[in-house]
Amino acid sequence: MKSNWRCIHIATNGKKELEINEGIRDKEIRLIGADGSQLGVMSSREALRMAEEQNLDLVKIAPQAVPPVCKILDYGKYRFEQQKREKEAKKNQKVIEIKEIRLSLNIDTNDFNTKVNQAAKFIKAGHKIKVSIRFRGREMAHTNLGLEVEKRFAEALPDAVVDKQPKLEGRSMQMFMSPKPNK
Repeated sequence: MKSNWRCIHIATNGKKELEINEGIRDKEIRLIGADGSQLGVMSSREALRMAEEQNLDLVKIAPQAVPPVCKILDYGKYRFEQQKREKEAKKNQKVIEIKEIRLSLNIDTNDFNTKVNQAAKFIKAGHKIKVSIRFRGREMAHTNLGLEVEKRFAEALPDAVVDKQPKLEGRSMQMFMSPKPNK
């Protein structure tokens, strides 16, 4: 028999809490054995006794079911396997950053070329780009000029694709670009 029974709630990485052992307060539960077999509906005390006999834990895996579903398993091993799967999934995911380039309505040629060069570096590094123009005061009457500036910017980047066309949101116009997919 285990000498130190864990009880009530144990958090699993802050996502959700699983009730284990004495923390399961339901009168009746549906029990799944350690081998995956259905053991039927029974009282939580009887299920806990069965788990103790096998020197394992009783874990509530489906609290929303009627009656709740519990399983007999080694909780320490279960948590280890979960953490291992999460770590593997995290290793396989790719992080893409969105870099912002801010333009103005009446941007000078040299400033424009500098921003294009910087955006080209971001694209080459595999990042997405958010190109934005902020309209101030009376510039709101000339949003069509902002649209032309953003289209000219998109044409100046041959290695990029426009994901989201320029769109006016409040006092700013935004366009999203990403690297061309490799074939």
